[in-house]
Amino acid sequence: MKFTVNRLEFIKSLTDVQRAISTKTTIPILTGLKLKLEAKGLTLTGSDADISIETFIPAEDDKAQLQVEEPGQVVLTARIFSEIIKKLPEDVLTLEVTENYQTEILSGNASFSIKGLNAENYPHLPEITTEDTLNLESDVLKQIIGQTVIAVSTQESRPILTGVHLTIKNGQLSAVATDSHRLSQRKIAIAADNVSYDIIIPGKSLSELSKMIGEDAAQVEVRISENQVLFKFNNTTFYSRLLEGNYPDTDRLIPKDSDTEIDFNASEFLASIERASLLSHAGQNNVVKLALDTENQKAIIYSNSPEIGNVEEELKFQRLSGNDIEISFNPDYMKDALRSFGQSTITISFNAPLRPFTLVPSEDQEHFIQLITPVRTY
Repeated sequence: MKFTVNRLEFIKSLTDVQRAISTKTTIPILTGLKLKLEAKGLTLTGSDADISIETFIPAEDDKAQLQVEEPGQVVLTARIFSEIIKKLPEDVLTLEVTENYQTEILSGNASFSIKGLNAENYPHLPEITTEDTLNLESDVLKQIIGQTVIAVSTQESRPILTGVHLTIKNGQLSAVATDSHRLSQRKIAIAADNVSYDIIIPGKSLSELSKMIGEDAAQVEVRISENQVLFKFNNTTFYSRLLEGNYPDTDRLIPKDSDTEIDFNASEFLASIERASLLSHAGQNNVVKLALDTENQKAIIYSNSPEIGNVEEELKFQRLSGNDIEISFNPDYMKDALRSFGQSTITISFNAPLRPFTLVPSEDQEHFIQLITPVRTY
């Protein structure tokens, strides 16, 4: 096996594939990166058994300048191989595999020799045979991921909540995540009236996928099987296992009406929360309070840290209606939620001091909702 390639273009593919490789795997060969060279191009594969990523460098790619001299395949220790490639002195490198998978890497005056492994022992990627294909705009998919993964659980005690629940039915895609303290739900219409799915994708997989989808990818092709989902864009294929089990019925958690409503500019309110949380983070109790006085049309946010001090700020808002209320919440949850709305105006709806409250875009309250459970402070 022997090829020459542009080093910087090779590093881009290498970085993508490495996202799937873990040093903690119980299968030693999975700490490695598989390279398969054919006349048509070079395929790089990485996997940790949960996520598998495969990217292809075509032989005719002008940027990559790939020259195939002798087809073959090898598995190389990913961490060491990646560090070597990044430190090479020239823009072009040559890789050659000789007897017993000994691998020579040359660039300028630098030369490395590392041991490889037999690629025949590398696990096969999952087979997804379904003919049903969804095509999603890449920027929309990234937005859905960004708006929902913030609410997945990091606790392995309830594995099902570490994923995003994705349902596709009657031409609508719904993505929802909750860690039992907060919830995020996003819905979009899609051109797939005859397709129906109900799956749970690990939040970690979606986070890695989102980082890989660049501006040069217009669309992402999605295929779903019984226990795997495949995302394909440009020359990259991203596989993830699906979580098994039944996701909780989250619709019943979302209040249908409210006693108090207030409209904020999301970014202005976020700035106020960030100021208030300076003291809450420094203290022992990470809690911020919001007091709404509908009669006097006042909204005040404050935080108190007995060992440090307190902060109070009167907030600007567009509309306030309903009953007076004072509510305590985790400012980190609020900041995550507010960031997902960007610059838009949002409506926050309350029922009672200890009942979950919701945040929705004021102009589109049907398709995106964030829910936060208040903190009991007495």
